[in-house]
Amino acid sequence: MSQIKKEQTLDEKWENATIANNFIFYKVMRNNPDICKELLEILLEFRIERIEMSQEEEINIDFDSKGIRMDVYAKDADGLKVYNIELQATDTKELPERSRYYQGIIDVDLLKSGQKYKDMKTSFVIFICVDDIFGAGLPKYTFENLCQEDPKIKLNDRAYKYFFISKNCDRILDERQKAFLRMVTENKASDDFTDKIKSLVDDAKRNTLWRKQFMEWEREKTYIREDAMEQKAVEAARNLLNEGIAPEVISRCVALPLEQVLELQKELAAEPAPAN
Repeated sequence: MSQIKKEQTLDEKWENATIANNFIFYKVMRNNPDICKELLEILLEFRIERIEMSQEEEINIDFDSKGIRMDVYAKDADGLKVYNIELQATDTKELPERSRYYQGIIDVDLLKSGQKYKDMKTSFVIFICVDDIFGAGLPKYTFENLCQEDPKIKLNDRAYKYFFISKNCDRILDERQKAFLRMVTENKASDDFTDKIKSLVDDAKRNTLWRKQFMEWEREKTYIREDAMEQKAVEAARNLLNEGIAPEVISRCVALPLEQVLELQKELAAEPAPAN
C-alpha cells in the first residue's frame, strides 16, 4: 500500500533546501559574483575576465504570464557579453518560451534608443534543469538560430540558449560540469568548486533575512497557486452548470462549497441569453 508523502512545513523546506532550490541558487550566485563567474566558465567552457551583476535585486512572482522569475543577470566587464542563468528544479512546461522571454528582456535592456542593431551584445540564456525537458537523453541542449533549408547557415544573431540536464550528468564529458550537475541532483560535493558551493549554501541558510524572504516567497506562491486552482474550479463549475448538472454533484466534483455553486447558478441565470 503506497504512503501519501507528507507535505513539508516552511521550516522543513528551508532546512532541507540545497543548491537545487532556485531561491538558494539565486541568493548564492547573486551575492557571490566570483562563484557565478566560475560557474559560467564551467558551463560555457571559456574564460571570463570579470562579470558585473545587475544593480537591483528583484524576486518577481507572476504565475499568470511568466511563472516565477528567479534568474541571475550579469554582464561581462568588457561589455560584449551578457548572461542570464536560472536553476529550474521542476519542469514547468514553458521553459523554452521563458528562454525566449528572457532573450527579449535582454535585448530591450541592451539596445538603447539610437543604437545600431549590430551593437547588440552576445547573449547567453542558461537553464540548469533537473528533468530532461526535451526527452532525448542528452546532458546538454544548445540552441542557436539556423537556416531550416541549409542548417550549415547560421543567422549569427549571437543569441545562445543552453539547457543543462542534471539527471543526465553521467553522460557529460566535462568533469567539472558533471560534478556541479551531480551536486544539483545528489547534494554531494566532489571537487573544489562544489565544496565552495556547499559551504555557501550552508552560509545562506544561516542568513535570517534570507530565511524570512524565503518564507514570504513560499507563502506568496501558495496563495497564487490556490487562487489559480479556485479560478479553474469556478470555471469548471460554470461549464457543468451550463450542461445542466445538479449543483450538489458539481460541488463534490470540483471541490467548491455548495453555497458557492448555487451562487454561480444564480449569476448564470441572470446573464442575458447569447444573441443568435
